[in-house]
Amino acid sequence: MKAVGVFGYGGPEVLEVVDLPVPEVGPGQIRIRVHAASVNPSDILLRTGFTDPMLAGRLTPPYRPGMDAAGVVDAIAPDTATDLHVGDRVMAIIIPIDPSGGAYAEYVVVDARQVVRAPAGTTHAEAATLPMNGLTARLALDVLDLAPGGWIAVTGAAGALGGYTVQLAKADGLSVVADAAPADEELVRSLGADKVVSRGPDVADRFREVVPEGVEAVVDAAVMGPQVLGAIRPGGQLALARSVGEPGTVPLGDTGDVIVRNVFVPEYRYAHDKLDGLRVLAEKGRITLRVAGEYPADQAADAHRRFEGGGVRGRLVLTF
Repeated sequence: MKAVGVFGYGGPEVLEVVDLPVPEVGPGQIRIRVHAASVNPSDILLRTGFTDPMLAGRLTPPYRPGMDAAGVVDAIAPDTATDLHVGDRVMAIIIPIDPSGGAYAEYVVVDARQVVRAPAGTTHAEAATLPMNGLTARLALDVLDLAPGGWIAVTGAAGALGGYTVQLAKADGLSVVADAAPADEELVRSLGADKVVSRGPDVADRFREVVPEGVEAVVDAAVMGPQVLGAIRPGGQLALARSVGEPGTVPLGDTGDVIVRNVFVPEYRYAHDKLDGLRVLAEKGRITLRVAGEYPADQAADAHRRFEGGGVRGRLVLTF
């Protein structure tokens, strides 16, 4: 099978198209013929070597990025607990540090709990934008556990994670204030944000203008770190989708009485009901699936360059 992986770490040029054996299904597993895999920040971390301590000694190079896959069920192991059938269109969350490897491959084998039907009426590329970012947003909101009616702030609301967070927060009955660049304000409003403020320095002050007593929580999809602490009321919460110490993050410093929640989406790898719930919301139009561009797998390096160039709204998707 065709796959895209790395033998050594570095820039986009280290991504190589390779030929690998088609993986066999084991007990409780499903094999997916992957047609689309989205490009995420986690893929850059793998490509540049940040995740090497979790890969070296566990998997054999080439290491494959990719946390989202969409395609068709190709095989199901006997006695696997699933309502899926060979030929069904599906989407799945893939964890590259697991034995499955990442989603950048024509075939991937995963636990049946990681796979659900793709939202009806979607393309493979659209479905591939949902699992990882949708589950990250879902986990962040579940960890925060806010009561309906409360105020939550979302940074990076025009991006994939931020956009899903806005829409899921509204589905949960929360009030949402979000940031956006001028060109993205209408987009963020269309996603359901109750109030939109300008992004950038001093965004905490602008959140406070909307919610003077402070929001109950911030989901920091834009990785602004300490810049958002001032928006949070005493005893409130900050949800971080990227751990402090990852490239692009800055130390939080003294957080006072703000409770910091680290959101690690592999904890939801087997949250089948959560992933299927995202499917239902997408079918109802409560979640918007945004594809920013499609690239054939052999142009993965170009997709990574565009992603790292910034300004991508939605997700870039590799096609196999």
